[in-house]
Amino acid sequence: MLRKLKCNPSDLIKDVLVQLEQDEKKFVICVDGSNNIVGVVTNKDIRRAFLKSVDVTDTIDQIYNTNFEYLSVDSSFSEVCELFRLSDRNFLPIIDKNKKLVNVLTKAQFHIVFLENIAFDLTFDFAQLDSVISEHEIYNRPWGFYKSTFLTVHAQAKIITVSPYSELSLQKHFKREEHWVIVKGSGVVVLNEDSINVRPGRYIHIPRECKHQIINNTNESLIFSEVQLGDYFGEDDIVRYADKYDRKLKGEK
Repeated sequence: MLRKLKCNPSDLIKDVLVQLEQDEKKFVICVDGSNNIVGVVTNKDIRRAFLKSVDVTDTIDQIYNTNFEYLSVDSSFSEVCELFRLSDRNFLPIIDKNKKLVNVLTKAQFHIVFLENIAFDLTFDFAQLDSVISEHEIYNRPWGFYKSTFLTVHAQAKIITVSPYSELSLQKHFKREEHWVIVKGSGVVVLNEDSINVRPGRYIHIPRECKHQIINNTNESLIFSEVQLGDYFGEDDIVRYADKYDRKLKGEK
């Protein structure tokens, strides 16, 4: 995978453009014949070069950026955190003690390492993390919407917004427990036969197989944080007993 991210100083700009378009990372690292880094190239560098009337048939050594940050294989976790704090820094080359390119770490991969609790090792094959989702979409529901903030084999976390006078179905799960913290607004949580008034700061634990529901009975949105712990987090682990929006209930086909 590292081979796809490298180019040579004598490569033509037009060829590097094709390389940038074929790889989702949108950067390449220019190395000499000894595999030493001499510069990096991003889409931004190419656009900037075109503004200066550089031609696509020119070689990449005329435009690559020689002012770049990098890591060594023994760089600390703190160093990586500090270097990725800048919003425009999306990747860092990694070199060995002989100054040769041995790896590359992107900001998205670094976030996944943290969320997945992967041992910090800058020789790790980070490319295998590219299929893991680090940014989750917002999902619309009849009662409002939610966004997953992370998902691993052990846990899932969501931020959930319930619209005014809306409610989630009365449901239970077999393969996960849930932990709710009310962030904004107020409403009612149903736990089996109990009804609990909730407001910001209230924590609710929902064990596996406990029937539960949250109801927003106000004219303002109700927002809560949900952490799921278990061994499966699919939507098909929802058993509904009552639903305001006529979705499938227990026993229905």
